[in-house]
Amino acid sequence: MRRCRSPIQQSIPVRISRSRMGAISSYCIIPYARGRVRSRNLEHVLEEVRTLAASGYKEVVLTGIHLSSYGIDTGESLLELIQKVHEIDGIKRIRLGSLEPRIITEEFASSIAALPKMCPHFHLSLQSGCDRTLKAMNRKYTSEEYLEGCNILRKYYDNPAITTDVIVGFPAETDEDFEITKAFLEKVHFYEMHIFKYSRRKGTVADKMPEQVDDRIKTKRSNILIELEEKMSLEYRKLYENSVMDVLIEEKQLIDGREYYTGYTKNYIRILVPAEQLDKDDNEVVNNIYNVKCTGLDALGKHMYAELC
Repeated sequence: MRRCRSPIQQSIPVRISRSRMGAISSYCIIPYARGRVRSRNLEHVLEEVRTLAASGYKEVVLTGIHLSSYGIDTGESLLELIQKVHEIDGIKRIRLGSLEPRIITEEFASSIAALPKMCPHFHLSLQSGCDRTLKAMNRKYTSEEYLEGCNILRKYYDNPAITTDVIVGFPAETDEDFEITKAFLEKVHFYEMHIFKYSRRKGTVADKMPEQVDDRIKTKRSNILIELEEKMSLEYRKLYENSVMDVLIEEKQLIDGREYYTGYTKNYIRILVPAEQLDKDDNEVVNNIYNVKCTGLDALGKHMYAELC
């Protein structure tokens, strides 16, 4: 009889850098507290990943404050690290933490697209789709440059899962600015968005800005974008109904009175497989990858039911 053991997570984060001074957003206090970027030694990172692979982990998430700047202080690069992690036996999937959009170049995208272990799931930090607001935030890109990064990813990947963060109610954000942002989000058509209401932080440039936005307006704008996020996220997931995909099983759960094994596809869709289909397997189910046929979304449209192929 198949055993159910789940001490091993589906994936594990590997921190490769800490924060930096330099390109500081006008609303962020973290760089002041943590100082300049400090990239971990590349060989030390690889040794950690080898140890994790030997312990049974199959997916790693390379993460860190200002991940895109990895190696700026050591003469190495994030791309170089990804390529070396890809060579490690036992690791089946590689995800990346939050990226700055300007790292997405033709060279970067084409290089990682050539690596089968790379997950087509990218979190590109946006914050606002309005150039006026981006400038006030001291973000070092325009909405057009951001869109170009998304287009490059879509050139090399078939419908990658692109996710982002958005701040509403930044000081002096007008109704027109907000509508520009909303239209931009619809144009990009993200898989998922994390929506935040701007929160003042003492010691930041933004805290001293005039025209602070009323909390009631922030809440209204936040609710509008949350509704948009739910709509776009559902539309993305629905594209994969009746598709055959690989899922890395994470755990066994009781859902609506029935047991399922749950996990994620490479593009980060949560999959539910009836437990009785996998309990026939003599091998460990948790932390293994299975080929499944997606049959449809649950009532809320958040999770995908699937059958074992």
